[in-house]
Amino acid sequence: MTPTEKIFQVLIEHLGQADAIRFLQYFHSGKGDYTMERHQWLNNKSLDEVFQEMALYKDSNLSQYEEVIE
Repeated sequence: MTPTEKIFQVLIEHLGQADAIRFLQYFHSGKGDYTMERHQWLNNKSLDEVFQEMALYKDSNLSQYEEVIE
């Protein structure tokens, strides 16, 4: 059994199949080029604007990972 297969087995044993899949979906690597995309939207903003948006996003998204944390 590979290390990856062992990890999947432990997740399923402890979380159940549905919750193990849900957990993995939260932490997949995704697609695209994050560095290039980040430069596209950050180059036109001041540091203050970035901090303001972060604060707004944080306040509006408090329960996003609630089911994983429970």
